[in-house]
Amino acid sequence: MQALVARYGGPITALMIFTSLVWVLGLLLLPQLTMIDYSFRPALPLAEIGGPKDVYTLENYTFLFGNAGFLTIFAKTIWSSILVTIAAFAICYPLAYYLARGTSIGRARLLIVALIIPYWINEILRTFAWMLILARGGLINMALMELGVIDQPIVFLGQTPTIVLGMVYAYVLFMVFPIYNVLDTLDKAQVEAARDLGAPWWCIHWRIALPHAKPGIAVGCISTFMLAAGSYAVPTILGGPQSRWFTEVIYSQFFEGMNWNRGAAFAFLLLLVCVTFIVIMMRLFRVSLGEVAK
Repeated sequence: MQALVARYGGPITALMIFTSLVWVLGLLLLPQLTMIDYSFRPALPLAEIGGPKDVYTLENYTFLFGNAGFLTIFAKTIWSSILVTIAAFAICYPLAYYLARGTSIGRARLLIVALIIPYWINEILRTFAWMLILARGGLINMALMELGVIDQPIVFLGQTPTIVLGMVYAYVLFMVFPIYNVLDTLDKAQVEAARDLGAPWWCIHWRIALPHAKPGIAVGCISTFMLAAGSYAVPTILGGPQSRWFTEVIYSQFFEGMNWNRGAAFAFLLLLVCVTFIVIMMRLFRVSLGEVAK
């Protein structure tokens, strides 16, 4: 606190603290607490809210856990989000290492710009582009039919693997940049010493690069998983009735069923899973909250 006052002065420091409190309390904590409160209350007509029937209950949660269809969608969403995270890491770690250690600074900057440019376009438009590519009359099916590989178009849309592909593309930057930022601080002397001692490439990564990149990997996995689990646009555009995402169920409870209490319970359960995933990643990679927040 004293360092902030000495650097920015009293009024600026007070303004920074005030805006931070408004952000954390008003825009993060208060909405979450309201959602939790809604989730433990029954759906009542407006005139009965606050009356004798407006009591805390587990009705919304028992409805979810008693509905096999919703539980299946929930489990599939979590599992698919884990697959998105694994696939994104498999693609992004080699790319991040190449950007940080495998090429010149100038070429790395060009590649970073090339990665960022597609994200100047809205996520929904990028997802629609994938829909056009993967449609029955899309680019891939037309190319395969012209080459004689297939006789009939392949149905890509409405399948869970297609949603996973779309999400990996949509959230790849949230994996590659945290890993790149950490690998960029890796001491080249360690890698060169390992090579001089005859260490194979896989040993260099396993013993040096991966342990050094743990904070970045943890941040990338957390960000990618949470974005995938909470995505709505990608599964709605690329998915179908057989590949519904849990966020679509939450949306239907809020805006189609007009049952905000049940929707809040579903959303709170998804939030709990995301928080649990964060804790697991921090324990798995043995990083602190401070290291993740850097």
